[in-house]
Amino acid sequence: MNEEFMGYERPKGKVGIRNIIAIIPSVVCVNHIAERIASKIDEAIAIRHPLGCGQFGPDFNNTFRTLAGLGSNPNVYGVVVVGLGCENLKSRVLAKNIKRSQKPVEFFDVQDIRGGSVAAIEHGIKIGIQMREEADELLREPFDFSNLILGLECGGSDAISGITANPAIGLVSDKIVELGGTSILPEFTEWIGTEHLLIKRAKNEDVASKIHNTLTGFIENLKGIGIDFLGVQPTPGNIEGGLSTIEEKSLGNIAKSGTAPIQGILDYSETPKTKGLWLMLEPGLDIESMTGLAAAGANVILMTTGRGSPCGNPIAPVIKLCGNPKTCEWMARDIDVDASKILTGELNLVQMAEIIWKKLKLTCNGEKTHSEFLGFDDLAI
Repeated sequence: MNEEFMGYERPKGKVGIRNIIAIIPSVVCVNHIAERIASKIDEAIAIRHPLGCGQFGPDFNNTFRTLAGLGSNPNVYGVVVVGLGCENLKSRVLAKNIKRSQKPVEFFDVQDIRGGSVAAIEHGIKIGIQMREEADELLREPFDFSNLILGLECGGSDAISGITANPAIGLVSDKIVELGGTSILPEFTEWIGTEHLLIKRAKNEDVASKIHNTLTGFIENLKGIGIDFLGVQPTPGNIEGGLSTIEEKSLGNIAKSGTAPIQGILDYSETPKTKGLWLMLEPGLDIESMTGLAAAGANVILMTTGRGSPCGNPIAPVIKLCGNPKTCEWMARDIDVDASKILTGELNLVQMAEIIWKKLKLTCNGEKTHSEFLGFDDLAI
């Protein structure tokens, strides 16, 4: 029997596991307007952010690509882009880019609406309600897992994560790849010290060179400003969790990617070009990382957290897993999968991976994660 999940068909061969209406402000100045619009529409979310004006060059491109990617994510049915009118990240241009996904997209600028903010909110609500009615006509259909993009994340890590939840997720990631799907491992600062292991898994010499050059260049740049990551652990929370060096953290991090061949390295929020396992350049900060994964097209994110974390994402459901028995007890309302039974010897990695797989399928089929129930929709670029 083929492994399937129940999703929403999207244009251009994409599949979503949620049916969201995204209200995207092109600039920070209209965040409140986007929020008011979203609050009046079922299953709508405002993509709040502090950017969109006064940015240039790589900074501007990064923000634009990320917002466009979030709107293009297949979990989103339709998008309303709200601009102010005088910013350099224009609502019209952002909407045009998202329209390449062939989903419903509308835009307007507050300065063009007579009546200001109040009238703009009413205008946006009217557009969003119409989109919601159209979205509600769609029914879930069966799709195989070759249509899924899985994001891999960890945050609030401890010494237990790397031998419990992380390798269990690695088995799930391998299964997604084996079924023809896609998996993305970000947090490139947490590959440091493990590059020789990643290079062995590169699909060819070109990918191997990119992995080597990326990490070597980053380490040398840090040394140039007087910082040496090697042999130390720069994160206070990880130190308190029992991780003594960045190399220890990195070994746990890459365990989430299993053993699949690495297809290449993506820029932040860049969509994978082919199926399989990909690495993504991202600084290792949880919220920024998961934003980048969702903007790259991730349908769902598996996040391990040894010390506990409440965060979620507005576009991609976040399934949180923990291998620490104390954290699983203390933060039970935040943890979706208790992986501590690996540590206690009640289950092995393969058995835990089967539990995670079942949870993943339920989430793809529409079951809400704890962060979704709590309304936690964190975002940062």
